[in-house]
Amino acid sequence: MNYSHHSIQKHGKHKGKIGIVSYFPLKTKEDLSIAYTPGVAAVSRHIAENPKAARTHTMKGRMIAVISDGSAILGLGNLGPEAALPVMEGKCALFKAFAGVDAFPIVLGTQDTEEIIAAVKAIAPTFGGINLEDISGPRCFEIEERLKKELPIPVFHDDQHGTAIVVFAALINALKVVKKKLGDVRIVINGAGAAATATTKFLVFAGANPKNIRVLDTKGILTLGREHMSRSKDELAKLTNPKGERGNLKDALENADVFIGMSAKNVLIPEWVDGMAEKPIVFALANPDPEIDPKSVKKTKIAVFGTGRSDLPNQINNVLAFPGIFRGALDADARQITDEMKLAAAKAIASLVPAKKLSATYIVPDPFDKRVALAVARAVKKVARK
Repeated sequence: MNYSHHSIQKHGKHKGKIGIVSYFPLKTKEDLSIAYTPGVAAVSRHIAENPKAARTHTMKGRMIAVISDGSAILGLGNLGPEAALPVMEGKCALFKAFAGVDAFPIVLGTQDTEEIIAAVKAIAPTFGGINLEDISGPRCFEIEERLKKELPIPVFHDDQHGTAIVVFAALINALKVVKKKLGDVRIVINGAGAAATATTKFLVFAGANPKNIRVLDTKGILTLGREHMSRSKDELAKLTNPKGERGNLKDALENADVFIGMSAKNVLIPEWVDGMAEKPIVFALANPDPEIDPKSVKKTKIAVFGTGRSDLPNQINNVLAFPGIFRGALDADARQITDEMKLAAAKAIASLVPAKKLSATYIVPDPFDKRVALAVARAVKKVARK
């Protein structure tokens, strides 16, 4: 199927892919009096006297804002807010379909950090949570951190943390397949953007040895004092490479057990896999074309291979995480989404692959597995309430 052609046709036919529905019938004067004036005045007074009632008597308790400035759309780059809107609509559709969470897309006509923070804070009273999406780094780090500190509702940048959660879920099971332990393996993360930064920090939080991790950008291994280093890259270098090792991707892969690619297509040369440890794990997550040609994988010693693509086994996709995470956070009336909640989500996803069926080509559940969002929501809710 020509997905591009069909997508353009269908979006044009329906003028987008989401809409608004009313839970109240509006067919009689009585209906109108209950849904709107005069009846609604009582609800307004009730909320004014008891602000927490906004979560139970309005959409706030079930509604997420999906917000972008259009600066980092999928793999397309900075195309602006209007071009980001169909992607945000899609995210909202996924929230509803997979976890029953209502979500509303909002694109902002600014890419200024302070203006974005101010805009999100201004609209926050409407929503029970904020999902930041497709905002370029390094601005995305400050925007999320500031909003987490200044808002009383969960703020979650899915490009960072959704990716980290699903990658770790996949890694839990991949390590079982190759019979290796997280604390022992050497990990190479190719890419130093938002997703790679969050994944690195989360793997360390989950138990990976930071001294066994090397993070690379297009200039090579992140090293303190190297040229082309930002503050976020300095933090990663300090965390993972305290001895200041230098080199390129081929150098970093020597005796590595795990490769996690969040970069660009075809940067992992098949011959370089020969230098990795026995039974290596490779997650090539660049979209739509992964870091290594899937056709060449069988010719290498890669033991477990995963991508972000739906037409290949082991699809490492954020949709396994974010719907259930927000479902659980909303149900628990959580003020934020913590690392402990993310860890519980990752373990819940991994647990849905039974030991008897676990294999090199089955390390994560299918995105359409209806158990996923429920399991993640329960795990997040349990930790949030504790």
